[in-house]
Amino acid sequence: MSCVKARVLFTVLASVGLAILYGLKVNLSVAIVAMVNHTALADAHQGEDEDALTDVGFTCATPDNQNSTHVAQDGPFVWNELTQGYVLAGYFWGYIFTQYPGGRAAETLSAKWVLWTSVFVNAVFTLLTPLAAKYHYGLVITVRVIEGLGAGVSLPALHVLLSKWAPPKEKNRISSFVYAGMTLGTVISLPFSGVLASTVSWESVFYIQGALSLVWCLSWPFLVFDSPLNHPFISHEEKGMLVRELKLDKNENEESQSLSFPWRSVLTSVPFWAILVAHVCNNWGWYMLLVELPTYMKQVLRFEINENAFLSALPYLVSWIFSFILSTVMDKLKQKELLSVVQIRKISTGIASVLPAICLLGVAFAGCSRIAAVTLMVLAVMFISGMYIGFLTNHVDIAPNFSGTLIALTNTCATIPGFIVPAFVGALTHGNQSVWRWQLIFAITAGIYVMEFIFYTIFASGDVQTWNQPKSGKSAQEAARLTIDTKI
Repeated sequence: MSCVKARVLFTVLASVGLAILYGLKVNLSVAIVAMVNHTALADAHQGEDEDALTDVGFTCATPDNQNSTHVAQDGPFVWNELTQGYVLAGYFWGYIFTQYPGGRAAETLSAKWVLWTSVFVNAVFTLLTPLAAKYHYGLVITVRVIEGLGAGVSLPALHVLLSKWAPPKEKNRISSFVYAGMTLGTVISLPFSGVLASTVSWESVFYIQGALSLVWCLSWPFLVFDSPLNHPFISHEEKGMLVRELKLDKNENEESQSLSFPWRSVLTSVPFWAILVAHVCNNWGWYMLLVELPTYMKQVLRFEINENAFLSALPYLVSWIFSFILSTVMDKLKQKELLSVVQIRKISTGIASVLPAICLLGVAFAGCSRIAAVTLMVLAVMFISGMYIGFLTNHVDIAPNFSGTLIALTNTCATIPGFIVPAFVGALTHGNQSVWRWQLIFAITAGIYVMEFIFYTIFASGDVQTWNQPKSGKSAQEAARLTIDTKI
């Protein structure tokens, strides 16, 4: 294995692990379209709100090129829009609670095993989803809550691992590749889930993806380690370079435990609140598209599940490519000293907020125009990827010593939209899957994006905050050694 660089193995497997987690997160968004008996649900709505269901001009007609005699694929479950919203939101009810504990466990125990546990829990409970669904939707919610609990520790654990495996000169490339796993998992899972649901069965979505995920669980423990210092087959050259550039030593865990988190300073820090507000607002739009896009494609634009899944994945494929292009351009502008760190963060966050807001407003006015709606949604998701080198990286700029805990705190709050959005959409479209209702949903989301841009642009900072330095008996030289290079 010495012919393969250890940090390359870590980068690839970490990205795949994140892709698995995000793939298992979104597969239910596609599978639920095949799980629900839409015919029975429509019959149940008859007479509930006759006027809302028959508003002329507010529902999209079946496309001319679609066989009018085609019978919609129906599943066994008569789950109304509110129930579907609760099922889809269950994941985030669990996800919100393990961010901070996951960060502390990764910093003080083993980030490698924290991430492994995250993927393993999600794989096992994905396999249990069909059984849970056949008993009661409440059990599906429980399974998804547990999956969320497991997934909540992943980002803090990856943040810690990146601090041990990404040298300053390669930090952008390694971090971008690892976090691109979020998008890659979505790109693969959405169409794969659609193919399985339409050609095999909705159960196969969970059985096959869960089983494949366990393959990663078998390889990760033997190929990835917490630090180059305890890696058994890393080359001497690579180990020496990483230890030297990252200033690693055997007492690093003890040092991290000795740092007390400056709660009061953080909670009164305006730059921290700028990141938190941006993270929460951006996640509202992200989860709106991630979780609800397949439903919109099915119920309003009238795509069948096969084309629905592929078109739902298209935005994330484009986003994956755009994230690499944007990071490369911003790196070159910074190297030429044309932009400062804070300017890069604000411009990238603006790309991730203002442009998606414009696109969603366009979707609202596109109505039943399938081509226009799909094009605008692709662009919206593409622009959102600006967050990776925007506010999401800003944690390291303002407090490199506590960046793992900071991202745990902001991601905890940013998870709240994950369980509010499905319930919000479910309540607003209950018995009324009309264009007008979705126009209102997209308009509200656009407004939240604008709020993100304004707040972050005014209050964000690219400077290391004074509270970043540990208040202990350490010398100034030791404190400086703990500060990670923020030249991103």
